[in-house]
Amino acid sequence: MFRLDECLSRIHDASLPDLNDLEQVLSLNGKDELNELFLFADGIRKKFCGDGIVLRGIIEFSNFCLRECFYCGLNKNNRKLERYRMDKDELLKAVGHLVSCKIKTVVLQSGEDTGLDPFWLKDIIREIKSSFDIAVTLAVGERSEFDYKIWKEAGADRYLLKIETSDEGLYSSMHPQMDFKQRLNCLRVLNKIGYQVGSGNIIGLPGQTLKTIAQDIVFFKRNDFDMVGIGPFIPHQDTRFGGQKKADPLLSLKTIALTRIVTKNTHIPATTALGSLDKDYRVDGLKCGANVLMPNFTPQPFRKLYEIYPQKKCIDEPVGACNFCMDDMAKNLGRFIDYSKADSLKQRKVGSNV
Repeated sequence: MFRLDECLSRIHDASLPDLNDLEQVLSLNGKDELNELFLFADGIRKKFCGDGIVLRGIIEFSNFCLRECFYCGLNKNNRKLERYRMDKDELLKAVGHLVSCKIKTVVLQSGEDTGLDPFWLKDIIREIKSSFDIAVTLAVGERSEFDYKIWKEAGADRYLLKIETSDEGLYSSMHPQMDFKQRLNCLRVLNKIGYQVGSGNIIGLPGQTLKTIAQDIVFFKRNDFDMVGIGPFIPHQDTRFGGQKKADPLLSLKTIALTRIVTKNTHIPATTALGSLDKDYRVDGLKCGANVLMPNFTPQPFRKLYEIYPQKKCIDEPVGACNFCMDDMAKNLGRFIDYSKADSLKQRKVGSNV
């Protein structure tokens, strides 16, 4: 007879969880079972991460991208998208606004932009670090080891490079001209150089199964990532997957919960995509293991143009307005906003298992 409490304990205690246990939990849909799962995950979050909700402010400084990913509105084949690159003054002004809102981490994000001069970004990082006491996270895709090194030497603290799926066949089927092994190698290099490294996946991708999601969770555990971002698939009309159906939000929440139980002290956001479905599920994410929110500080008119998926949350709101919303969100949950840099809760690692 299946006992959920025993299964969750096994998953929590295992050095690497059993795939069958993970699949069985991912398949659950009963209200009482889901409540038990989410309460268990929330307890792990409280034990290992505390009650603080960490804020990471995002600035999307370029929407140029050389990739053709079937799910992303920034793909190079989307001729309908107006492209932009913010200049240095625009970017630093946005960082200043973020700092004025007491946020201690900036996430500098872009498409995989061949026009991104690594020395330009190095100078931006240096100026940010010399002007403000904040952490810098980069999310600009696959680059050379040289680029990663000069950005780290300039003061970059963290790097986010989502795997999207750890299933090589599924990855290859939706990433033309990309190499799964190269993605893994970038994660290894980032870890070797000394970044706090984040990865993550998309839930609800066409062709994905509960088994592949379970494998993703094991992948996160095996590599002991500092951050893991889990977001639902939202089809974009100007992509190859434009006619596919939107992700089941409940499956995203179950994945967040299991990732929390398995990885324990990894920083996990309630993503903007989770808030962009038929309702805002970010509160639900925070109730089942997430401990991070990511307010958007991309200024207009650029914010509307960074359209990875349509109907993105808070796209028309004034920059910084999210802070008030997030403070209310925290209070309603009996938690608080953590305005620290919130560095990794992991012990620093030597090498990587990627």
